[in-house]
Amino acid sequence: MAQTRSIQNADLSHAWLAGLEHRTGPRYLLIADALERAMFEGQLNPGDRLPPQRELAARLKVDLTTITRAYDEAKRRNLVEGRGARGTYVSVPKVELAQVLDLSMNIPPPPAGVAFDDLLKQGVSQVLLRADNEQLMTYHLGGGSEAERTAGAKWLEPMFGRVDPEHIVVCPGAQAALAALVLAHSAPGDVVLAEPTIYPGLRAAVEQFGRQLVCVETDASGMRPDALAKACAKYRARLIYLNPTLQNPTTATMPLERRREIAAVAVKHGARIIEDDPYWLFADSAPPPLSRLAPDHAYYVATLSKCLTPGLRVAYVVLKDTHERQRFISALRSFALMSAPLTTALATQWIFDGSAQQLFAGVRKEAEARHGLASDILAGRPDVAGNGLHIWLPLPSHWTSSELARTAGAEGLAVTPAEVFSDSPHRPNAIRISLGSIQDRKRLAAGLRRLSQLLAQMPRSISGPVI
Repeated sequence: MAQTRSIQNADLSHAWLAGLEHRTGPRYLLIADALERAMFEGQLNPGDRLPPQRELAARLKVDLTTITRAYDEAKRRNLVEGRGARGTYVSVPKVELAQVLDLSMNIPPPPAGVAFDDLLKQGVSQVLLRADNEQLMTYHLGGGSEAERTAGAKWLEPMFGRVDPEHIVVCPGAQAALAALVLAHSAPGDVVLAEPTIYPGLRAAVEQFGRQLVCVETDASGMRPDALAKACAKYRARLIYLNPTLQNPTTATMPLERRREIAAVAVKHGARIIEDDPYWLFADSAPPPLSRLAPDHAYYVATLSKCLTPGLRVAYVVLKDTHERQRFISALRSFALMSAPLTTALATQWIFDGSAQQLFAGVRKEAEARHGLASDILAGRPDVAGNGLHIWLPLPSHWTSSELARTAGAEGLAVTPAEVFSDSPHRPNAIRISLGSIQDRKRLAAGLRRLSQLLAQMPRSISGPVI
């Protein structure tokens, strides 16, 4: 009987190969992807035996090395396990010891169709082969080498077209760049103008440096030009902060005409726009940055942490004016001396050899798939569509965002309530759901289903046990 079951499993395990010959890309990744898809769809189940490597190589008419790489990739993803002479089997899901499904951390999802480990090893290997290792381990004080700034210019071409590398400063992440811009281009007590619902890192930097954050009224298109003009005149504000594309947290994108109007107000009042634009590449047909519309009155910030991987900690800032650029670099050095040379060199290598573009394509593909998953699971709820890394979900009237966040946390789900992004009493009643921080798509789906069930319930009091 046991032998019969093994034979049946072997026969069944070939079904997941159907259509493989029509797909394009590295064969070993296609095989691993097909295996993962079959497990997700229930064609393969834990304990099913996979074909022997030689048999599979013959069936697919590929060499044995390709199958070995495919099975190794599947093992890396915890999809299969080897049992010596008995063969390779679909893994039983590993016990997840973490109690919380994290829907709160806004990071890129694992890239679809990209062997990230291979990309990382190859990139680091190329860096170590080509770079002066002593230079990788010493201080770099100039805001980026010529090669690093040229790489930044290449990365920014979709947003700007040609960018002069001399106008670019390489920074250790967007948060450091935002803080340095506030420090360099305002004085203690100055007002920084922003929309009411904003990225909390900007609020922290403004308050830490003794500046004041003043919110400007918005409408469906974003910050209102008339309200901005009044605020500029009233407060003599030097800085305006905007996150105009797939905004964090609301996912709103400011249309072109509104960008032109905002840029005109900034020019008229001599203010400078800090344009925090981490998600521009995720958007479909995104309007040009405000920094293209008012290049002498804007500072553009683009980070690789949201597009590729947080571990790079590399951001590019575009400042045209030489004096303003030097002030910015001096401010940056006061708390973040430089970008880490090794990761900056890796980012540069990846951009020049095309790996960064390949990696981003995989991240965007996975992000789109996750948005589709969320749209299906949260069907009937508004504002779940999008292209970036998160969803802004308005809540039913029986929930407040803080109540839902607390209740979800008690049930093992971390979400971000509106209070994190706004201290206004008129803030939206919504939560931000981040789609990238849970590596496994099946676990993400489980978390979203749990959240959907919670939204349909009425709030209940939460009290811990008395011990």
